Amino acid sequence: MHELSLAVALVEQAEAVLEREGAPRALALTVRIGDWSGVDPDAFAFAFPVAAEGSRLAGARLEIEREPLRVRCRACGAVTEPPDAIPCCAACGAADVEPQAGQAFDLRALEVAAC
Repeated sequence: MHELSLAVALVEQAEAVLEREGAPRALALTVRIGDWSGVDPDAFAFAFPVAAEGSRLAGARLEIEREPLRVRCRACGAVTEPPDAIPCCAACGAADVEPQAGQAFDLRALEVAAC
């Protein structure tokens, strides 16, 4: 389950932000996960509390923003959101597409305790 290693890396990233800002702990964090990122949001949500245990993120609320897959079709030029995150053009059906969004996995926001 690579979501656990991603959760550990995210905790380390957030801990660095807390350290830099002099914040004692995190109350909440928002993570953006793209539909085509290869990260299962449910598995990540399950792994996060395990990764955060013993850190300044323990008990923090995890909010997940989903980023849908959006592609640009090389055949017709349309930018569409394919159904079911299958990389094809929703306008003409061509499979020759270039991802424009949906591959994200990043920390978007970190809410910290004042003291």
